[in-house]
Amino acid sequence: MSHNGLKNTESAGANTVNSAASSKTALFILAITYWLYFGQLGVLVPYLGIFLDGRGFSSAEIGELFAVITLARILGPGLWAGVADKTGNAIGVMRLGCFLTVLTFSSVLYFTSFWGLTLAFGLMMMFWTAVLPQLEVITMNSVANTNTTYGQIRLWGSVGFICLTVGVGKALDIFSTDTPVHASIFVLALLFISTLFIRAPKESAPESSAVGSIWKFAKQKPFAVFIFASACLQISFGAYYGFFALYMRDLEYSGQETGIFIALGVLAEVGIFLIARRLISQFGVWSLLFVSIALTGLRWYVMAAFADFFMVIVLSQLIHALSFGLTHAVSVHFIHQFLPKAYHSRGQAVYISVAFGLGGAFGNYMAGQQWQQGTNAHETFVTAAVFAAIGALSLLICSRKEMESAKAA
Repeated sequence: MSHNGLKNTESAGANTVNSAASSKTALFILAITYWLYFGQLGVLVPYLGIFLDGRGFSSAEIGELFAVITLARILGPGLWAGVADKTGNAIGVMRLGCFLTVLTFSSVLYFTSFWGLTLAFGLMMMFWTAVLPQLEVITMNSVANTNTTYGQIRLWGSVGFICLTVGVGKALDIFSTDTPVHASIFVLALLFISTLFIRAPKESAPESSAVGSIWKFAKQKPFAVFIFASACLQISFGAYYGFFALYMRDLEYSGQETGIFIALGVLAEVGIFLIARRLISQFGVWSLLFVSIALTGLRWYVMAAFADFFMVIVLSQLIHALSFGLTHAVSVHFIHQFLPKAYHSRGQAVYISVAFGLGGAFGNYMAGQQWQQGTNAHETFVTAAVFAAIGALSLLICSRKEMESAKAA
């Protein structure tokens, strides 16, 4: 071999090593970002009700506030994802969303009225919706040519959720009900910093197929059924997201025990994310969604009827691996496979807007109206079980074959 040939070979080898190292660093940063993003949710989602209760709000007002701020998830994702898809600058949109989220959320400390807090949380949620759809797309593209799966990166979000849920739960036994807000501001600031280190994989110019509305794909039967079932699932989560921590407190579980319960559910997610790709390959999207949503209905029913029993709470929390973890992994997979590449961000946005936004807002509002300071806890969780059952049964409208082989036309 000539000297030049040897030199070229060594150079190619060095480039390969550098590329592999760069790829590992990029995936590591994405894992940290997921840790912080879902860690923030681990601080806020379980304990926002306690924060608002500490500010003197009734259960109806808590449900209404949850519903109003959740409505921001309807408009926000589509707006941000449209910008990301058309400009090809998903990373820029994500960073801007994180920065504005920190600024607006900090104002929560200065508001005490219902509408003041609603405005602060609503603006925060509007900017918050810029983050996840872009992060999901960047991650799916980043792992595409590696041995790492989406689930292996996403599971770090569950780890973050666990760590901060347990930590803040313990802190609530020591400090005031404002603790979740202070912790959230700190985590959000770290999240913004982490996005500054993310390097999105190189993408070609936006495809011409991106011209046109996402709704021409969303109205097709497999996607429409998927969205409806997902919305019903999120409606059913209204009681859990808004009142689980208060429910546990009323049943005389400590803040630390509540944190452990929540963390247990998310810990089960970690295991699911590790095997999600194998489960999807073996059983398919339809079957996994049907079983997961149906078992979620069972979860809410036992929560309604037998929450006095410690082991019932433990077992119901283990089902969270399916209720959230597996359904989310399957949903991201379905959207990625069903839609053309140029519509991935907007597909994720529709999923978040309709299922988590509209469905979540309705579920939160309904749960708040039913809860009545905990006197109707049983009825609230039974209602949640009914909506989960409707979601599972709605999948029967679309056959397994239709959903498995579906590709947007």
